[in-house]
Amino acid sequence: QVQLVESGGGLVQAGDSLRLSCAASGRTFKSYVMAWFRQGPGKEREFVATISGSGVNTRYADSVKGRFTISRDNAKSTVYLQMNSLKPEDTAVYYCAAGPSLSSYTNEYQDWGQGTQVTVSS
Repeated sequence: QVQLVESGGGLVQAGDSLRLSCAASGRTFKSYVMAWFRQGPGKEREFVATISGSGVNTRYADSVKGRFTISRDNAKSTVYLQMNSLKPEDTAVYYCAAGPSLSSYTNEYQDWGQGTQVTVSS
C-alpha cells in the first residue's frame, strides 16, 4: 500500500497553467503505475493520464491530450501533472492514484489521494 498526497491546486483563469504534484510514501514507488483522475461537479470520476513505473509509457484522455503532461520523479517519489491552456471544463477535484498496470479504469487502482481542487474561471 502507498499513501498519496496531492498539492498544487488552485483558482486560475482560462488559458493559464498549473502544475499538480502527488507525493507518495513507501520505498517501492517506482514499481507502481501512477495516474491522475478528476471529478467535476455533478460528474463521475474520469481518467486524465497515466504513467508507467519507469516513466517511459504514458496515456492521456482525449480531452487533455496536447495540453496536459504527466511525469514522475522516482527519486522524489512524486508524480506531476502539468496542465496548460486550462479551460473552465477542466474544473474538478484532481486525484492521483497508484496501481499495478496502465489503465484508464478507476477500479484498476487501489490507492488514492485525498484530491486537490482546480477551478478555472472564464
